[in-house]
Amino acid sequence: MEHSFAQNLKRFFTNSGFIAFFIAVLLSLYVGQTISPTWTTTKVEIDAKEDGDGNFYYIYREKKQLLLPPSDEPILSKENLARLNAEGKEPSKKEEVVTEKDASGKLLYYKVTAKRHWQIWSLLPAFIAIILCWWTREPITALGSGIICGVLLVGDINIFTSALLPNIGSKDAAAILILYLWFLGGLLGIWAKTGASLAFAEYVTHKFVRGPKSAKLVAWFLGVIFFQGGTISAVLVGTTVKPIADKERVSHEELSLIVDSTSSPIAALLAFNAWPGYVQAFIYVSGVSWLATEQDRIAFFFRSIPYSFYAIFAVISTFLISIDKFPSKKLRLARERAKETGELDAPGAEPLSSKELELTEVPENYTPHLVDFMLPLFTILGIAVGSYIYTGTPEILSAFGISLVLAMFLACFRGMKLRDVVEGMASGWKGVVLGSIILLLAICIGNVSKNAGGGAYLVDLLGSGVPYYLLPGILLVICIVISFSTGTSWGTMAVTFPLGMPLSYAVALSNGLANPEFYMMICFATVLNGSIFGDQCSPISDTTILSSMCTGCDLMDHVKSQIPVAVTSVLLALICWTVCVVLYA
Repeated sequence: MEHSFAQNLKRFFTNSGFIAFFIAVLLSLYVGQTISPTWTTTKVEIDAKEDGDGNFYYIYREKKQLLLPPSDEPILSKENLARLNAEGKEPSKKEEVVTEKDASGKLLYYKVTAKRHWQIWSLLPAFIAIILCWWTREPITALGSGIICGVLLVGDINIFTSALLPNIGSKDAAAILILYLWFLGGLLGIWAKTGASLAFAEYVTHKFVRGPKSAKLVAWFLGVIFFQGGTISAVLVGTTVKPIADKERVSHEELSLIVDSTSSPIAALLAFNAWPGYVQAFIYVSGVSWLATEQDRIAFFFRSIPYSFYAIFAVISTFLISIDKFPSKKLRLARERAKETGELDAPGAEPLSSKELELTEVPENYTPHLVDFMLPLFTILGIAVGSYIYTGTPEILSAFGISLVLAMFLACFRGMKLRDVVEGMASGWKGVVLGSIILLLAICIGNVSKNAGGGAYLVDLLGSGVPYYLLPGILLVICIVISFSTGTSWGTMAVTFPLGMPLSYAVALSNGLANPEFYMMICFATVLNGSIFGDQCSPISDTTILSSMCTGCDLMDHVKSQIPVAVTSVLLALICWTVCVVLYA
């Protein structure tokens, strides 16, 4: 037994993931305790106004902020900061107001804010999370390790009070937890218990399926209908369509691709779901009026949807695959094999089992009906779309909360016992607990990376030097590398948006672009779509794995057949983004 313990201990300490984590922790400790941060500033013009008492103020996050008297001798001037950085000291204050006169003699007010970074070490939290996720294929420990490194980097030791509690206890985290875990998980559980989604799929397939093409079109259509995206869409669409598609001899490579490519891309386009509420938490940029409030940031998300070119091309290419019009050699061979031999998988394939993803058994005394699915779904759409039309902001939480309550009452009204309804909800909650934990950790590492100054460092490094027309492509490549390596699009957004959005604003200003908001929309779209693309193509992505499992496809056959289609779409998207920036920014 002692020998076994020694072997286990040796195996643990020689594990490459542990070694990487241990080195990163030591580096973070060393940097945090011995290296002084570099201070830099951002300078933003303030729309100063005068009130009835003669005081000047400006509006910040929908609140009136009185202007401090302008500094006669600015502390945050470039000269002073250069001296303080050389001496390893921090400025005595982090904000001040300065004034300047324009060519006409008008007095302009500027707010100068000091920000810190630790040079390239500021990127260490995100880097160690990526490396560990690649090696361990386990996002929770990888994100947790990144958080630990980020906290130690800024010189703090208490990880719980400095990182976990402030971020997990924030309003943004609470909203995501309530939406993703309580409302969405509960609704999915009720749909499973009542057989609602299965009844809907059976109705659609009975009415429309006449052969392989129509079976694939139904799968594509259901992918659009289940626009919540990601794992939710993969499970619901893959599980419900597979029996019909198998009967019609649709190859598993084609079916898994359709299921995967109508998950996250559709969620980005039909964004009446959890995505805007999640993303807005990471795109605030100080001084940018169109990103000042939560409502502004959600509205910015929706205005950027027309520029999600990769998502658009991915959905179009998937439709073409459904009607056998996409010129992919791998898919054509798979289609011919299934048609001629009836073999739905390639020779030597090892399909993933999907038994764990079967829907919960419906109680014997309950008959599934289409209304169980359609009424809650239309409630979500009606409230989300209607509130967006009338107020400019979709009420996502209200839509899902009311839909969940309606689904509960509907199930009870149609004869299901309350105990069974609650059991269904509990089953749904269990299914999304892991995802909820990952989301919360993603929020933490995003804020930790921001606190470590990664964005400020990149702005310092590239803000005035990178050509504006290259930045969208650079952000795209960064997101693809991160999301492909980690297998998570939301985790990639949490890391990249806090870095990319301030950088895009700095580049727009330094290049004197006439429309910085449009330019930021393009950069926003490249981060969003690059994260989706890398996640789709990654063999360690939960969506990729679930798409394979639910359709019974070999994992690597799915990945290999999907990559050429996705690459074609992303190259077309990159051309469109570059043309937009060059012609209209």
